[in-house]
Amino acid sequence: MFAVIRTGGKQYRVTPNAVLKVEKLEAEPGATITFTDVLAVGSDAGVTLGSPTVAGAQVTATVVAQDRLDKIIIFKKRRRQNSRRRNGHRQHVTVLRIAGFEKDGQALTEAVQAAPPAEPGPAAIDAAESLAVVSGENPENVAPGFQPGDAPQE
Repeated sequence: MFAVIRTGGKQYRVTPNAVLKVEKLEAEPGATITFTDVLAVGSDAGVTLGSPTVAGAQVTATVVAQDRLDKIIIFKKRRRQNSRRRNGHRQHVTVLRIAGFEKDGQALTEAVQAAPPAEPGPAAIDAAESLAVVSGENPENVAPGFQPGDAPQE
């Protein structure tokens, strides 16, 4: 599930729990911000495009921090004029964590995510290390029970 929002003159593709840096917004850390300028909403069912925005859609986010980006050096030189100018600039940004999406007051939720793979046991780690996979080997040839020197599987 994703949404495309517009803030600060830029467009951002966001997903739930994503952290992003946007142009500075007037809000304290911990505050909740609602973006109603949602340009598109996508899910497994399909994508809903707005014209120009999706009616009734909104994205909520929590302010994590007010921060500044790395310094950008502005260096201007006029050749053969003995003229140089060097300035620096650090842009102020707001760090956000996307909380969720809503459309017409209904919270949009993702389909149930598959559980993360479990930690492999010691037997699986030993088996993987004993395969001695060679760079460029076909994945079909590297299977459980495959021993170096065996004929390729077809």
